[in-house]
Amino acid sequence: MVEKIKKLSPARIIALGFISVILMGSFILMLPASIKEGVSLKYIDALYTSTSAVCVTGLISVDAGDTFTFFGQFVLALLIQIGGLGVTSIGAGIIIALGRKMNIKGRTIIREAMNLNTGKGIVVFVRSIFITTLIIECIGAILSFTVFIRDYPFGQALWISIFHSVAAFNNSGFDILGGFRNLIPYQENVVLNITTCMLIFLGGIGFLVIRELWMKKLNFKKLSMHSKVVLSLSVVLILAGTVLLKITENISWMGAMFHSVSARTAGFSTYPIGEFTRAGLLVLTVLMFIGASPGSTGGGIKTSTFFMLLQGIKSAATNKSEKAFHYSIPNEAFKKAAVITLLALGVVMFGTYLLEVMEPHISLSDALFEITSAFGTVGLSTGITPDLSVQSKLLSIFIMYIGRLGPLTVASLWYFGKQERINYPVGNLSIG
Repeated sequence: MVEKIKKLSPARIIALGFISVILMGSFILMLPASIKEGVSLKYIDALYTSTSAVCVTGLISVDAGDTFTFFGQFVLALLIQIGGLGVTSIGAGIIIALGRKMNIKGRTIIREAMNLNTGKGIVVFVRSIFITTLIIECIGAILSFTVFIRDYPFGQALWISIFHSVAAFNNSGFDILGGFRNLIPYQENVVLNITTCMLIFLGGIGFLVIRELWMKKLNFKKLSMHSKVVLSLSVVLILAGTVLLKITENISWMGAMFHSVSARTAGFSTYPIGEFTRAGLLVLTVLMFIGASPGSTGGGIKTSTFFMLLQGIKSAATNKSEKAFHYSIPNEAFKKAAVITLLALGVVMFGTYLLEVMEPHISLSDALFEITSAFGTVGLSTGITPDLSVQSKLLSIFIMYIGRLGPLTVASLWYFGKQERINYPVGNLSIG
């Protein structure tokens, strides 16, 4: 069995790793120690919750605060942390902690999982991931504690703060406040809003960018093209989303900014999403589809993919080579970005179609929003998730899984390395 696993491609090992953690988490969440007394939990809801946690989504069919005990919530936080950091990073961290050397296969798997260009410095990079995560989540928990201590006893406020910091940095919209309220009671609290936004932003830009910002002492001019693209486009999307949401919704500027940040794969909400206008839902849907950045805790097609699409369109329209921040862009980048986007659109459209077939009473806008949220591993919902049928929840589980792995990674799972033996002449095809 071990030998068979060793022969698998890195993508397949990563895919199997996520499935294993999801299943293990669902079984633990079904234990009596995980469920509050007097509460019944179906296995499909335990599986759905485990998938949503490991895929750092935040979509819920049962409320985590009302359903799970402290042990169950601890398991949930652990699943979120594993999902955010990545199964391979956690495994590598354990190997490093035990003092063992990482083989070439392990380095290749981590490089694939974290979208790294090289296998050099993997051990140092993994260590920096854990240290960075610990520091940021501790700061986030301390700042959140100053808010929650006003409404809860010391012990409960401390746990809520830790859970919230873990969920926010890993871009997972879970909360344990109960009553499906999310952060609505704190929509006017500046400290919690800003703290949550910063945790989401840092988790969404990726560990590579965070590390480079630290090493270059926040000097934007010295950053690589990747970091400049990620930071620039992230800020533009946040500002654009804030303005558009403020125009369409009757919410504060802080609320508009919060949802603009959160829609990019986090899933927290300070206003009821079900009360948003269709125009507002459209803005959130686009932001959810674009998502976070490569090597981050978030999902979506990624900011760099969206940027590359824009550059490719600009290049085709102006007949000029693709450039950004005084760098030439690789020729294959646009092709890869187009493939990822088309695969993602296919998953979202077909998923929406299937959901409409299985749940004909759900409006098209709600169905599209739900599936996009699942694919982008966001967690925002108009309120239809708890009432979905078993088959619809299974569909959502599958969509979340694809969103966490990435559509291109999922597509590559079917490749068996067969060489093409036939070459055909190049044909002519009219386009446009």
